[in-house]
Amino acid sequence: MRQLITLTVTCWLALLPAAAQETHEHHHAEAEELGRVHFAVTCRPEVQPAFDRSVALLHSFGYELARGAFAEVAEKDPACGMARWGVAMTYYHPIWAPPTPAEFAAGRTAAEEAAKLGARSEREQGYIAAIGAFYRDSDKLDHRTRALAYKAAMEKLAAAFPDDDETAIFYALSLLGSAPPTDATYANQKQAAQILNRLLPQHPDHPGILHYVIHAFDYPALANLALPAARAYSKVAPSAPHALHMPSHIFTRLGLWEESIESNLASAAAAKAQVARMHPGATSFDDLHALDYLEYAYLQLGDDRKARQVVDEVAKASRFDEANFAAGYALVAVPARYALERRDWRAASALAAPRAELPWERFAYAKGITSFASVLGAARLGDLDRARRGLADLEALHAALLEEPPAGPYDWAGNVESMRLAAAGWLAFAEGRKEEAVKQLTAAADKEDAVGKHPVSPGAVLPAREQLGDLLLELGKPREALAAYETSLAAAPKRFNGLAGAARAAELAGEPARARGFSEELLALCGPACERPEARRAKALVGGR
Repeated sequence: MRQLITLTVTCWLALLPAAAQETHEHHHAEAEELGRVHFAVTCRPEVQPAFDRSVALLHSFGYELARGAFAEVAEKDPACGMARWGVAMTYYHPIWAPPTPAEFAAGRTAAEEAAKLGARSEREQGYIAAIGAFYRDSDKLDHRTRALAYKAAMEKLAAAFPDDDETAIFYALSLLGSAPPTDATYANQKQAAQILNRLLPQHPDHPGILHYVIHAFDYPALANLALPAARAYSKVAPSAPHALHMPSHIFTRLGLWEESIESNLASAAAAKAQVARMHPGATSFDDLHALDYLEYAYLQLGDDRKARQVVDEVAKASRFDEANFAAGYALVAVPARYALERRDWRAASALAAPRAELPWERFAYAKGITSFASVLGAARLGDLDRARRGLADLEALHAALLEEPPAGPYDWAGNVESMRLAAAGWLAFAEGRKEEAVKQLTAAADKEDAVGKHPVSPGAVLPAREQLGDLLLELGKPREALAAYETSLAAAPKRFNGLAGAARAAELAGEPARARGFSEELLALCGPACERPEARRAKALVGGR
């Protein structure tokens, strides 16, 4: 891994700044920049540029635009089986979320059409067979089994055509899409990164390489390796809203809040412009996704005024370009973050499910965030009846998720279980059961660590181990609290409340130098305009040196 780190950083630092300066090939719309992609096909030669553009959109998860672009290729060349392959790929989205039943049906139809039309080359036949393996036997096989079948087919194709770079890139994506979420060795991610790193010198402005590198390293222990790619991707493909947003995954992991804000403001603006053209009057799920990350960053800087503006904007959403899980997640996460991060327990306890019309049954796990915030707020206010009702809702939701787990590799039941354990811990604390409270919050933190975060989220609405630190402070155990805060900050650096809690714990533990250090770090983030009580305490502590 040490060799991979050294080579990766060296290549990116040397190549990526230049990549951002280069001229790009795709000019479907005026000044459209999607990166440089060439996916050779044996369809009519005149459709090759349009096919390349379609694949560039696919690599930046611009699924709706890519779908339309592949359809245009099919219209110009009705015998082009690979155009139908492209349409089928737009419904798979391996890293994101499994297709809905309607998406799956449309994707399967496109895959079957591709198989009927076939292709003139063995390589293209392999692509068509691979996506067919994903859609086949859906009545018998679950999503993960079919994702593994697709990965196995792409592995075979990559071995058969070792000099075909696009095949290698799509194989790397299949590794990421089938990576076991609980694998702490990141075996699939590292294998994908090795493939992508090998190709980077030849393709420094390829959107798929840069994009998938970010996903490969979107983990606390690895995030620093993707920083050069994160800073390059948005410059390489600025016409893709997701390319503008994706760097903020790494910025969030590293606590680079100003860069995350810049990334998500740009992404939200691009998504708004795109949805205005394609779905006038609707809200883009890409916009909402960016706003959730934006909210998270503003709160870490203590910029509550701008965070409030995001809450108000999200609350206006009622009709969507695509009623998917990213939209639903942002609708519940943004107001919960705003209440909990600011310790506004009354607002948290009063949170209710959004009224927006979405197929909530497909992503019921998202509503667990609202119940969790309500329990925590009510428990901290001493409203035990409300807290118990909210905890009962979380318990019922967790049981339902265990009985019928959502499709896909991520453990949403475990995610809800972590929130349920934390909520139970705060209720136990409110009821005077202190040892039980520590036990439950510790279990919640361990569960959250094991499950990890889904890419849809910048992070937990309130990290469980940070909550454990809060509880231990309340119980007069500052040294234990400090250890919890430091562990939480290692996984989620430069969090406002983590730094404030660590400073307070160090002060109470009789470690003034460390308390000042955490306070200085907090004030460096927060700035002079921050008026939260924790910032005022930090200013007093630093000033009292």
